[in-house]
Amino acid sequence: MKQILKYIALPFVAVLLLSTCHERYVTYSDAEYVMFADTLSTYPVQKDVEWFAIPVVSTVIRDYDRTFGVEIIDKGSNAIENYHYRLQSNTITIKAGENRADVMVHGYYDNIGDTDSLGFELRLVMNEKLEMPLYGKSAKAVLMKSCPFDINDFTGYCVLTSMFLYNYSVTGSYQRLIFTEKHPTEENMIICRNWINDGYDVTMTFHPEDPMLPLVTMDADQIATDEASFFGTAHGDDKILVRNSAAYDSVFYPCGSYLYIWTEMYVENLGTPVGTVGHFYNIMEWISDEEAERLRIEEGM
Repeated sequence: MKQILKYIALPFVAVLLLSTCHERYVTYSDAEYVMFADTLSTYPVQKDVEWFAIPVVSTVIRDYDRTFGVEIIDKGSNAIENYHYRLQSNTITIKAGENRADVMVHGYYDNIGDTDSLGFELRLVMNEKLEMPLYGKSAKAVLMKSCPFDINDFTGYCVLTSMFLYNYSVTGSYQRLIFTEKHPTEENMIICRNWINDGYDVTMTFHPEDPMLPLVTMDADQIATDEASFFGTAHGDDKILVRNSAAYDSVFYPCGSYLYIWTEMYVENLGTPVGTVGHFYNIMEWISDEEAERLRIEEGM
């Protein structure tokens, strides 16, 4: 099953030195170190965005320009320079009165596959005294293709794989073939017909504003199914309600037309909470009409 890259970033580190004379911490503002702001980070390669920035920072501000070299380390790179990406320049300059400069990178959108995992490693060329101990002067950049969002890519036939079904389905099946369509009035919302159980529709909303964290959410208090279909009895008002889980992010991937959504299933009785069934992981992947027909015939979905 396809996986979405997880994004890892190390925070910018403040420099504190210990004064042993009086056992108190002292911050030395003249301790000069230069480093990449993140030692490992993922950057979106978008069709209509020419450049992305990899920031380099200094712990101090000077009243003069400081120029440093930037080199590519082949050993730590599997992306190909001038095919998957290129640097705007092999030097950066932190201007007088500033403490940041950016390595500008162009990603070749058409040369990166939808599910490629590509990266390259950079190293600053500078006086070794400027290298912060334990932090280093290198950084790894991972390229993630970020396709334009189109709500139509998330309509039509879809295979739902649900951990709720895995745990509670009386048939033992944890996958369903469902159909989704655009909401007639709400932007970036889809209606999932017969989502967990026949006769019960739910809605989901896409949030494409941040290409590095394309979230998908569900409104609370939607009825996913009746209790009797899965529990054999009713513990509340015979409704299993659903909302997106507050414990985990749910994301979609426009390049592959699939999403991962964490849901919280719960039971109420006339609006009074009875209990939480659990937090369940679900995968939804859109397929062609032809594949849907094959699944109906061969798999009985």
